[in-house]
Amino acid sequence: MNRIERISAILIQLQSKKVVTAQEIADRFEISLRTVYRDMRALEETGVPIAAEAGTGYSIMEGYKLPPVHFSINEATALLTAEKLIEKLTDTGIDKDYKSALLKIKAILRSTEKNYLETIEDHIEVIKNRYVPETSPDSDFLQKIISAISTKVVLDLDYYATTSGEFSSRKIEPVGIFFLGNRWLLIAYCRLRSDYRNFRLDRFLKLSSTTEIYRTKHPSLKSFLDKMSAEEKLHKVVIEIENDVVRYLGEQKFYNGYVDEKKGKTKTEMTFLTPSMEGFARWYLMIGDHSSIISPPELKDRVRVIYKEISKNIK
Repeated sequence: MNRIERISAILIQLQSKKVVTAQEIADRFEISLRTVYRDMRALEETGVPIAAEAGTGYSIMEGYKLPPVHFSINEATALLTAEKLIEKLTDTGIDKDYKSALLKIKAILRSTEKNYLETIEDHIEVIKNRYVPETSPDSDFLQKIISAISTKVVLDLDYYATTSGEFSSRKIEPVGIFFLGNRWLLIAYCRLRSDYRNFRLDRFLKLSSTTEIYRTKHPSLKSFLDKMSAEEKLHKVVIEIENDVVRYLGEQKFYNGYVDEKKGKTKTEMTFLTPSMEGFARWYLMIGDHSSIISPPELKDRVRVIYKEISKNIK
């Protein structure tokens, strides 16, 4: 990207939110802060009314707008791909709103861009894993949660906890949502437990907004996710598996923490980082007749115990 293209992109970025910091611009375009300052001066010299406040960031004066922008073919394709993802991975409310927004965007596209999108629309698809449970397509939980986060509204939640098998009603203060393992999760402060909790959206029975506004300033979603990653203990596992069998593992190896592999003449050495030695041991039994465990010893011991228990049940 040359400097003119970058400065134009910075101008669009400034219009995308109320305040943009110099560091955000530097990170996006992988440039130094010194370069950011030069680019901002260049924008000011062209007559763009930029307001800068030390320690806060840059903003464009209220009322200044760019004329409608044109999209490149790659940008238009990215929008179409996002539509496919949103359709499959979010609820009906967000999907409907995104489609409405995309129609407005398509309205300002040039004829060549419109024709291109119509040509490739049927050649991009997102297919969900049919073996993984999914949230009801009729729910609008995501929209309610996002709205509550923005307005700091307390939510009433009826929830089913799989670990305890209990149904409960509680008031929560939503912090953030994230997508993991083909499902949406919510981190919120639970007043019933007086602590922060993770909630799976596919376990929601009912969610409604209250009229109460919470005043607590909660930590950022990123801080919770960083803490979750740090607390998760991973076990290194190394196995050998016959080369002819490796291809049958498919995506299962990724679900079990696949990291690396070294292919030999007849066998492949595979390395995994798994959070559950028990879960890995049971998965290993599926391929145990064509593989061997190199490490750790405790995995070998657990597989032997499970195998003996299975043998007792086979009559």
